Amino acid sequence: MTIVQSLSNHFLIAMPGLDDPNFYRTTTYICEHDENGALGVVINRPLDMKLGEILQHMDIGASNKEILSRQVYMGGPVQNDRGFVLHEPPGNWEATLKVTDSIGITSSRDILQAIAEGNGPKNAIVTLGYAGWGAGQLEQELADNTWLSGPASSKIVFETPSEERWVAAAALLGIDLNLLSGDAGHA
Repeated sequence: MTIVQSLSNHFLIAMPGLDDPNFYRTTTYICEHDENGALGVVINRPLDMKLGEILQHMDIGASNKEILSRQVYMGGPVQNDRGFVLHEPPGNWEATLKVTDSIGITSSRDILQAIAEGNGPKNAIVTLGYAGWGAGQLEQELADNTWLSGPASSKIVFETPSEERWVAAAALLGIDLNLLSGDAGHA
């Protein structure tokens, strides 16, 4: 049996040749990865939606314009009618997966209520949906050169503009994506 090296708290950076519309030029933050599969959220695919719309839909009151105008992201093609909040610090929310000592992902209403009231985590990204891989699927995609992977940076997740995250995540590995070809070949 092969031991799976966990890619939790890593970025998956789509290779330029990946033309799947769900993942084209995406950076995905991996929240959980073990022998059963992986779960992550895309952090650079803004939706045509602001947090205020989600709060209104959930009957959560908020009046702070900065909170209402926060960007919402397409976290992935799985359960894209369900919200997830990637945040730091992890806190004590009802349904949180603690990724690291400083980052968690939460899917419960209480974190959105706290954000609306201005009492949420220091940094947060709200997504609809997530990206998921079954047992061995991500490992095969990595072997097929579909993705680059490397340790994540909270600065890229929470501080870098979303349109720069794909290139910035690859730069952590010393890779300039603009110099990579989208074509695969064999010697």
